[in-house]
Amino acid sequence: MDFSLFLIFVATTLVVVASPGAAAIAIASQGAGNGLARAQSGIFGVASANAALFAFSATGISSIILASDLIFQVIKWLGVAYLSYLGLRAIFSKSGGLNIAKGAAEGISTLFAKGFVVEFTNPKALLFFAAILPQFLDLSNPILPQILVMGVATAVLDIAVYTAYAWFGASLAKQSLSNRAVKLINTVAGSALLLTAFRIAKVTA
Repeated sequence: MDFSLFLIFVATTLVVVASPGAAAIAIASQGAGNGLARAQSGIFGVASANAALFAFSATGISSIILASDLIFQVIKWLGVAYLSYLGLRAIFSKSGGLNIAKGAAEGISTLFAKGFVVEFTNPKALLFFAAILPQFLDLSNPILPQILVMGVATAVLDIAVYTAYAWFGASLAKQSLSNRAVKLINTVAGSALLLTAFRIAKVTA
């Protein structure tokens, strides 16, 4: 792969990864409620989901998924349901989305699973990898090394960007926020998740 083409791939992926979305909100929430170190589990969950979606695109499985309306709809509506649950929980539950109160830390496996599910059930991520990967492959050179390089680059970007979101959440939790301020933040975050769910519901393959 030409190095300049690789840089374009990195820049394009960085813009998509860094754009605030459901995964960013979820990871910031994990950082707020569990601390930066424990939130790494959720970050690896998101990165693992993207790695799986990347692999699906590289092996052609994503084309099968996109060609099957049933499979695509199942994935999409699972994502809509889960994001709606997280959004409503952030708005209406007593603990809210940030879970700033001490003793609210979740298990590492739970954090990983939440990060994975939020990203894996996002059809936009599947569509992104399915659309972008073929554009950056140089068919005149071996394909596997190119896929590995781009896959590793994507994972590094995921970990770096979502660590920043987790740090933001953890830093926010350290502030002396009033209950009203926490409620406002949870309401905004929950509303953003519900808006994301609504947008995903309108996505078509």
